Amino acid sequence: MNRRDGNELSGLAKLAYKPIGLFFGLIGGLLAGKVFGIVWKKISDEDETPQPLSDDYSTREVLLAATLQGAIFGLIKTAVDRYGMKGVRRFLDTPRPPAHRRAEV
Repeated sequence: MNRRDGNELSGLAKLAYKPIGLFFGLIGGLLAGKVFGIVWKKISDEDETPQPLSDDYSTREVLLAATLQGAIFGLIKTAVDRYGMKGVRRFLDTPRPPAHRRAEV
């Protein structure tokens, strides 16, 4: 179901965001890889992260590493997308629709 709530970027803003989004996506991916490496090193006391096909790690370690890596990547990608969208919107000065407020009693 595709529901529009008025918070999507307009056609011009989407077009302007594409090259910016690609650039920030690459930077975000590199950052996520670095953050994952640092976090894994702290929790496992190992310099290298487990590779899925390596016999040097248990299945449990490989699955834990993949879960952690996915969570870190998802967090950073979402943050990059959200702040990128806000930056483009601010740059293009596209007015944001008013937030829905509860009726005061």
